[in-house]
Amino acid sequence: MSLHGAVRRALGSLVHRIWEAVRTAGAVTPASPAGYRFRRLGEGTCLSFPLGAVFGEAWIEIGDHTLIGERVSISTGMGPGVDLGPDSIVRIGGGCSIGRGSHIVGHQSIDIGDDVFTGPYVYITDQNHVYDDPEAPIGRQWPRNNPVSIGSGSWLGTGAIILPGTRIGRQCVVAGGAVVRGEFPDHSVIAGIPAKVVRHYVPGQGWLPPHLEVAEAGNVRDVRDARDARDARDARDTVDTETGVISR
Repeated sequence: MSLHGAVRRALGSLVHRIWEAVRTAGAVTPASPAGYRFRRLGEGTCLSFPLGAVFGEAWIEIGDHTLIGERVSISTGMGPGVDLGPDSIVRIGGGCSIGRGSHIVGHQSIDIGDDVFTGPYVYITDQNHVYDDPEAPIGRQWPRNNPVSIGSGSWLGTGAIILPGTRIGRQCVVAGGAVVRGEFPDHSVIAGIPAKVVRHYVPGQGWLPPHLEVAEAGNVRDVRDARDARDARDARDTVDTETGVISR
Protein backbone atom coordinates (compact mmCIF):
# COMPACT_ATOMS: atom_id res chain seq x y z
CA MET A 1 0.00 0.00 0.00
CA SER A 2 1.32 3.45 -0.93
CA LEU A 3 1.87 6.18 1.66
CA HIS A 4 -1.05 8.14 0.20
CA GLY A 5 -3.31 5.10 0.48
CA ALA A 6 -2.26 4.42 4.06
CA VAL A 7 -2.89 8.04 5.09
CA ARG A 8 -6.28 8.05 3.37
CA ARG A 9 -7.25 4.82 5.09
CA ALA A 10 -6.15 6.10 8.51
CA LEU A 11 -8.02 9.40 8.05
CA GLY A 12 -11.13 7.59 6.90
CA SER A 13 -11.06 5.34 9.94
CA LEU A 14 -10.55 8.33 12.23
CA VAL A 15 -13.48 10.23 10.65
CA HIS A 16 -15.78 7.25 11.09
CA ARG A 17 -14.77 6.81 14.74
CA ILE A 18 -15.31 10.51 15.42
CA TRP A 19 -18.69 10.47 13.70
CA GLU A 20 -19.77 7.43 15.70
CA ALA A 21 -18.74 9.20 18.91
CA VAL A 22 -20.69 12.31 17.83
CA ARG A 23 -23.78 10.21 17.08
CA THR A 24 -23.57 8.51 20.46
CA ALA A 25 -23.05 11.78 22.33
CA GLY A 26 -25.78 13.59 20.38
CA ALA A 27 -28.49 10.97 20.86
CA VAL A 28 -31.32 11.96 23.22
CA THR A 29 -32.09 9.49 26.00
CA PRO A 30 -33.83 9.73 29.38
CA ALA A 31 -30.41 10.35 30.97
CA SER A 32 -29.33 13.16 28.64
CA PRO A 33 -30.06 16.84 29.39
CA ALA A 34 -32.31 17.14 26.34
CA GLY A 35 -34.33 14.17 27.55
CA TYR A 36 -35.55 16.09 30.58
CA ARG A 37 -37.46 18.49 28.35
CA PHE A 38 -39.95 15.80 27.34
CA ARG A 39 -43.12 15.22 29.30
CA ARG A 40 -42.10 11.57 29.34
CA LEU A 41 -39.22 9.74 27.74
CA GLY A 42 -39.38 6.07 28.64
CA GLU A 43 -36.64 3.79 29.83
CA GLY A 44 -34.42 2.57 27.01
CA THR A 45 -35.82 5.06 24.51
CA CYS A 46 -33.49 6.89 22.14
CA LEU A 47 -33.81 9.71 19.62
CA SER A 48 -31.00 9.13 17.16
CA PHE A 49 -28.58 11.88 16.18
CA PRO A 50 -28.77 13.91 14.04
CA LEU A 51 -32.26 14.93 15.10
CA GLY A 52 -34.85 16.60 12.91
CA ALA A 53 -36.96 19.53 14.12
CA VAL A 54 -37.93 18.67 17.68
CA PHE A 55 -39.82 21.22 19.76
CA GLY A 56 -42.72 21.39 22.18
CA GLU A 57 -41.16 18.52 24.12
CA ALA A 58 -43.28 19.32 27.20
CA TRP A 59 -46.31 18.04 25.24
CA ILE A 60 -44.60 14.91 23.87
CA GLU A 61 -44.70 11.49 25.57
CA ILE A 62 -42.68 8.53 24.32
CA GLY A 63 -42.92 5.09 25.93
CA ASP A 64 -40.23 2.61 26.93
CA HIS A 65 -37.73 1.07 24.51
CA THR A 66 -38.79 3.10 21.48
CA LEU A 67 -36.26 3.98 18.79
CA ILE A 68 -36.61 7.24 16.89
CA GLY A 69 -34.49 7.20 13.74
CA GLU A 70 -32.12 9.85 12.46
CA ARG A 71 -33.54 13.18 11.21
CA VAL A 72 -37.02 12.45 12.58
CA SER A 73 -39.01 15.60 13.32
CA ILE A 74 -41.45 15.49 16.25
CA SER A 75 -43.18 18.74 17.11
CA THR A 76 -46.20 20.19 18.88
CA GLY A 77 -47.70 23.58 18.13
CA MET A 78 -46.70 26.13 15.56
CA GLY A 79 -43.27 26.76 17.04
CA PRO A 80 -41.13 26.67 20.19
CA GLY A 81 -42.17 28.60 23.28
CA VAL A 82 -45.95 28.34 22.85
CA ASP A 83 -48.14 27.28 25.80
CA LEU A 84 -50.30 24.43 24.51
CA GLY A 85 -52.26 23.72 27.67
CA PRO A 86 -52.16 21.05 30.37
CA ASP A 87 -52.47 17.89 28.26
CA SER A 88 -49.94 16.08 26.11
CA ILE A 89 -50.46 16.28 22.35
CA VAL A 90 -48.16 13.67 20.78
CA ARG A 91 -48.11 10.26 22.46
CA ILE A 92 -45.92 7.46 21.10
CA GLY A 93 -46.15 4.07 22.78
CA GLY A 94 -43.49 1.64 23.91
CA GLY A 95 -41.49 -0.65 21.68
CA CYS A 96 -41.99 1.52 18.60
CA SER A 97 -39.56 2.22 15.78
CA ILE A 98 -39.96 5.43 13.77
CA GLY A 99 -38.03 5.40 10.50
CA ARG A 100 -35.47 8.01 9.55
CA GLY A 101 -36.65 11.28 8.08
CA SER A 102 -40.22 10.84 9.31
CA HIS A 103 -42.36 13.74 10.57
CA ILE A 104 -44.88 13.66 13.42
CA VAL A 105 -46.53 17.07 13.58
CA GLY A 106 -49.07 17.50 16.37
CA HIS A 107 -51.38 20.37 17.22
CA GLN A 108 -54.33 18.71 18.98
CA SER A 109 -53.86 14.96 19.48
CA ILE A 110 -51.76 12.22 17.87
CA ASP A 111 -51.85 8.79 19.53
CA ILE A 112 -49.47 6.09 18.30
CA GLY A 113 -49.91 2.76 20.08
CA ASP A 114 -47.32 0.27 21.30
CA ASP A 115 -45.10 -1.68 18.90
CA VAL A 116 -45.85 0.52 15.90
CA PHE A 117 -43.11 0.41 13.26
CA THR A 118 -42.70 2.79 10.35
CA GLY A 119 -40.49 2.91 7.31
CA PRO A 120 -38.54 6.08 6.51
CA TYR A 121 -40.11 9.39 5.50
CA VAL A 122 -43.57 8.77 6.95
CA TYR A 123 -45.63 11.92 7.58
CA ILE A 124 -48.25 12.03 10.35
CA THR A 125 -50.20 15.17 11.18
CA ASP A 126 -53.45 16.18 12.86
CA GLN A 127 -53.62 19.58 11.13
CA ASN A 128 -54.14 20.66 7.56
CA HIS A 129 -54.63 23.90 5.65
CA VAL A 130 -58.12 24.86 4.54
CA TYR A 131 -59.24 26.67 1.41
CA ASP A 132 -62.67 27.93 2.50
CA ASP A 133 -61.95 31.44 1.22
CA PRO A 134 -61.20 31.22 -2.51
CA GLU A 135 -59.58 34.66 -2.50
CA ALA A 136 -57.26 34.39 0.52
CA PRO A 137 -53.88 32.64 0.13
CA ILE A 138 -54.35 29.08 1.37
CA GLY A 139 -51.24 29.27 3.51
CA ARG A 140 -52.69 32.27 5.36
CA GLN A 141 -56.05 30.67 6.16
CA TRP A 142 -56.36 29.30 9.67
CA PRO A 143 -55.73 25.52 9.60
CA ARG A 144 -58.11 22.91 10.94
CA ASN A 145 -57.27 20.16 13.47
CA ASN A 146 -58.63 16.62 13.75
CA PRO A 147 -57.16 13.97 16.10
CA VAL A 148 -55.19 11.00 14.74
CA SER A 149 -54.79 7.55 16.27
CA ILE A 150 -52.74 4.58 15.07
CA GLY A 151 -53.42 1.23 16.73
CA SER A 152 -50.83 -0.93 18.44
CA GLY A 153 -48.89 -3.44 16.39
CA SER A 154 -49.33 -1.59 13.10
CA TRP A 155 -46.79 -1.06 10.33
CA LEU A 156 -46.58 2.06 8.14
CA GLY A 157 -44.62 1.68 4.94
CA THR A 158 -42.13 4.12 3.46
CA GLY A 159 -43.56 7.49 2.51
CA ALA A 160 -47.05 6.88 3.90
CA ILE A 161 -48.99 10.06 4.71
CA ILE A 162 -51.45 10.00 7.61
CA LEU A 163 -53.84 12.94 7.39
CA PRO A 164 -55.94 14.63 10.10
CA GLY A 165 -58.93 12.66 11.35
CA THR A 166 -57.40 9.26 10.55
CA ARG A 167 -58.10 6.39 12.95
CA ILE A 168 -56.24 3.18 12.18
CA GLY A 169 -57.06 0.05 14.16
CA ARG A 170 -54.74 -2.53 15.71
CA GLN A 171 -52.40 -4.76 13.71
CA CYS A 172 -52.86 -2.85 10.46
CA VAL A 173 -50.53 -2.50 7.49
CA VAL A 174 -50.31 0.79 5.59
CA ALA A 175 -48.65 0.40 2.20
CA GLY A 176 -45.76 2.61 1.19
CA GLY A 177 -46.85 5.86 -0.43
CA ALA A 178 -50.47 5.58 0.75
CA VAL A 179 -52.36 8.79 1.52
CA VAL A 180 -54.60 7.87 4.43
CA ARG A 181 -57.69 9.59 5.80
CA GLY A 182 -60.70 8.04 7.53
CA GLU A 183 -61.40 5.17 9.89
CA PHE A 184 -60.02 1.68 9.36
CA PRO A 185 -60.82 -1.43 11.44
CA ASP A 186 -58.36 -3.74 13.17
CA HIS A 187 -56.42 -6.16 10.98
CA SER A 188 -56.66 -4.17 7.74
CA VAL A 189 -54.21 -3.74 4.88
CA ILE A 190 -54.55 -0.17 3.65
CA ALA A 191 -53.17 1.07 0.33
CA GLY A 192 -53.64 3.61 -2.42
CA ILE A 193 -54.35 7.29 -3.05
CA PRO A 194 -56.79 7.86 -1.47
CA ALA A 195 -56.17 4.86 0.73
CA LYS A 196 -58.72 2.08 1.13
CA VAL A 197 -58.80 -1.39 2.65
CA VAL A 198 -57.38 -3.95 0.21
CA ARG A 199 -57.16 -6.87 2.63
CA HIS A 200 -58.78 -7.72 5.95
CA TYR A 201 -58.30 -10.63 8.31
CA VAL A 202 -61.08 -13.20 8.73
CA PRO A 203 -60.47 -15.73 11.54
CA GLY A 204 -60.11 -19.19 10.08
CA GLN A 205 -59.80 -17.83 6.54
CA GLY A 206 -56.77 -15.51 6.66
CA TRP A 207 -56.23 -12.23 4.86
CA LEU A 208 -58.90 -11.67 2.24
CA PRO A 209 -59.78 -8.91 -0.23
CA PRO A 210 -62.74 -6.83 0.94
CA HIS A 211 -65.08 -8.27 -1.73
CA LEU A 212 -64.80 -11.72 -0.16
CA GLU A 213 -66.99 -12.78 2.73
CA VAL A 214 -67.61 -16.00 4.60
CA ALA A 215 -70.76 -17.83 3.58
CA GLU A 216 -72.98 -19.55 6.10
CA ALA A 217 -71.45 -22.90 5.25
CA GLY A 218 -68.01 -21.55 6.13
CA ASN A 219 -66.74 -21.40 2.55
CA VAL A 220 -65.39 -18.24 0.96
CA ARG A 221 -67.83 -16.71 -1.51
CA ASP A 222 -67.01 -14.07 -4.10
CA VAL A 223 -69.57 -11.39 -3.44
CA ARG A 224 -69.06 -9.73 -6.78
CA ASP A 225 -69.82 -12.94 -8.69
CA ALA A 226 -72.87 -13.54 -6.53
CA ARG A 227 -74.10 -10.00 -7.11
CA ASP A 228 -73.57 -10.30 -10.87
CA ALA A 229 -75.50 -13.58 -10.91
CA ARG A 230 -78.34 -12.03 -8.92
CA ASP A 231 -78.51 -9.03 -11.25
CA ALA A 232 -78.58 -11.30 -14.29
CA ARG A 233 -81.38 -13.36 -12.76
CA ASP A 234 -83.39 -10.24 -11.94
CA ALA A 235 -82.96 -8.96 -15.49
CA ARG A 236 -84.07 -12.32 -16.91
CA ASP A 237 -87.13 -12.40 -14.66
CA THR A 238 -88.12 -8.94 -15.89
CA VAL A 239 -87.96 -10.03 -19.53
CA ASP A 240 -89.91 -13.19 -18.82
CA THR A 241 -92.56 -11.18 -17.01
CA GLU A 242 -93.01 -8.96 -20.04
CA THR A 243 -93.65 -12.02 -22.21
CA GLY A 244 -96.01 -13.40 -19.63
CA VAL A 245 -93.72 -16.28 -18.63
CA ILE A 246 -91.83 -16.19 -15.34
CA SER A 247 -89.00 -18.69 -15.10
CA ARG A 248 -87.33 -19.50 -11.77
